[in-house]
Amino acid sequence: MIKAIIFDIDNTLLDFMTMKSNAISAAVDGMKKNGLNLEKDEAIEKIFNIYNSKGYEHQKVLNEFIFNELGKIDYKMLASGIVEYKIAKEASLSLYPGVKDTLVNLSNFGLKLGILSDAPSREAWIRLYILKIHKMFDEVVTFDDTGFHKPAKEPFKKIKKLLNIDFSDCLMVGDWPERDIKGANQLGMKTAYAKYGSTEIIENSGADYELDTIHEIIEIVKSENNIL
Repeated sequence: MIKAIIFDIDNTLLDFMTMKSNAISAAVDGMKKNGLNLEKDEAIEKIFNIYNSKGYEHQKVLNEFIFNELGKIDYKMLASGIVEYKIAKEASLSLYPGVKDTLVNLSNFGLKLGILSDAPSREAWIRLYILKIHKMFDEVVTFDDTGFHKPAKEPFKKIKKLLNIDFSDCLMVGDWPERDIKGANQLGMKTAYAKYGSTEIIENSGADYELDTIHEIIEIVKSENNIL
């Protein structure tokens, strides 16, 4: 039986990579208008190389990029990049189709809903608030709440304790098999791979279910819980 559904945020509820790409593109445009002498594609590649090295939540990525290019921080250039990044980020944040309807339907089944994210608390809550889904979850656990990234057991234990549901009655939904699915599987949670949000082609996710759309969770719950 499923009594609680736990969601990752990025690339599971929202299109994180489109948002990030649009924001970085805007940041580079802003910096080029204020003295950055580098081809746009090259600048974008260098910024993403920093993200790939230090994680997509690295808050000082533009500082590091500018210092690497100039040997110092040009604060006019940095300010332009940060402001344009934030404007584009908020404009680009969008839920995948059917997310709100699915969350409402799941709540109507009497299920508890949770968030389990590797993002820092501030960033996770900002995304949830901008998208107006911050009130739809019973509990939210982020990296700052445990100090561990998935697939470590600590984040999963934390959300399970807060929701007060047995591991076997939880369904974890996420786009990253090596973190979301592996972490949940090791504790006996049911798992659903958000294939629609993955940036890679995964041959074997290891999940109990694979989702082409988030709305498919409704049928999974009906089947698991014998709802007609």
